[in-house]
Amino acid sequence: MRYLSIILALAALAGCTGPLPTVDPQQAWVDMRTLTGKMVMADKVDGETTYDGRYFQVSPGRHALQVRYDYEINYGGFSAMSDDFTERTCYIELTYDHFAAGQRYMIEVRSLNNSITAWLYDAQRQELVEQSEAHCI
Repeated sequence: MRYLSIILALAALAGCTGPLPTVDPQQAWVDMRTLTGKMVMADKVDGETTYDGRYFQVSPGRHALQVRYDYEINYGGFSAMSDDFTERTCYIELTYDHFAAGQRYMIEVRSLNNSITAWLYDAQRQELVEQSEAHCI
């Protein structure tokens, strides 16, 4: 099952392997990263599905950004040596009121003990938004 998930994820990413578009100076650019998961990608802007999951590019102002976050959790009980992992997919929404044209932002998502937290940072790495609620399947 894990191998099937990896194959499907790689196939989905193969469509996104082209070059990134030119940054529009009239829009805000949002990158994403995770240090603890397998993948974080753009999913929706203001409820509309994104075309390319590698970034968000949004007009100035208020936007609700939804990211998809995939990670594995160990369901092996109390044994840290267990290899009983299950992949989880979570959807996290971050809303920010002041996206600015020409600015770069970063969404960072982490999981710790099955708790998901996401932050939106500006280019100076100042925290703008924190979200700790996620819908996981």
